[in-house]
Amino acid sequence: MTVSDGTLAFSGDLGIDSVAGLPHDLGDASRIDISDVGHLDTAGAWFVLDCKRRLRRQDEIPVEGASWAQRQILDAVSQNMPPEDSPPPQRAGLAERIERFGRATVGFARIAVELTGFLGQVVATMGGIVMHPRRLRITSLVHHMQDTGLNAVPIVVLMSFLIGVVLAFQGAAQLRQFGAEVFVVDLIAIAVLRELGILLTAIIVAGRSGSAFTAAIGSMKMREEVDAMRTLGLDPIAILVVPRVLALMLMLPVLGFLADVAGLLGGAMMAWIELGVSPAVFQSRLVANTDVWHFLVGIIKAPFFALIVGVIGCYEGLKVGGNADSLGRLTSTSVVVAIFMVIVVDAIFSIFFAIVGV
Repeated sequence: MTVSDGTLAFSGDLGIDSVAGLPHDLGDASRIDISDVGHLDTAGAWFVLDCKRRLRRQDEIPVEGASWAQRQILDAVSQNMPPEDSPPPQRAGLAERIERFGRATVGFARIAVELTGFLGQVVATMGGIVMHPRRLRITSLVHHMQDTGLNAVPIVVLMSFLIGVVLAFQGAAQLRQFGAEVFVVDLIAIAVLRELGILLTAIIVAGRSGSAFTAAIGSMKMREEVDAMRTLGLDPIAILVVPRVLALMLMLPVLGFLADVAGLLGGAMMAWIELGVSPAVFQSRLVANTDVWHFLVGIIKAPFFALIVGVIGCYEGLKVGGNADSLGRLTSTSVVVAIFMVIVVDAIFSIFFAIVGV
């Protein structure tokens, strides 16, 4: 690239490999000559047009010497270059922010109404199955019980065991300062039985089974199998949703019980190693100072958590459109919403039990 007698001249190949090494000083050129250019690709055409834009004063800077093929590339790149006077993005004002907030609130309320209606459909279908038990698909129910319950036992037990270990270790570090190491048994028992055991189990089930429900039903929705069911007079709620929700409601209390046992075992092991609290002492203090209601509070929450996870997972699956993008997006949404709602309902239960004195 040379500048001589007001002409910016290019020579040789002008492609993506050579553009990066060209100088940016254009001088006072009033015309551009590319007659000596051999190969010209879109990157070279963009560089020529960018030079033309930077050299422009009042009059249009001509590009001369272009062959017919080079002129076609220059015209195509010129039509797709961003406008010169594109205004900078304006910051949203107060009115726009209020409008966005209002739209988000209305959208959230619409989803809440739809989800409540879907929950009503599921409960009504369950009521019909109670009245007519033969409508229950036992094979599907047992399959989902195995998938959501039995197959989830290893991860739930391991998670709860480690939580018990962590609680005992951290509690020992704090209680040792006051010579109250034995109270670590009460800490582990109340935390695991009342809150952490069932809450973390529900969160794991939401991430594992809730996403699986959305993905499975969403895939059937993409392949129009759900529409085919409706065409044949079959109820997708009774066939796809109810067995999954019932399986979760039956298996989550079992998983919660196993999580409680594993958490207590992990806490007992760490208390023995870290504080010297023998298993016999741990057991005697656990039985003497832990009310059975601590265990029942956690188990009472389990069916409600299962209903939330199952309904949200199936609801998002039935919303999937005809592309893979909606499937992935709604699968992530189902996990996030289910975990959020589980935590919210757990907080409501905690306030309720505190008010009634349990």
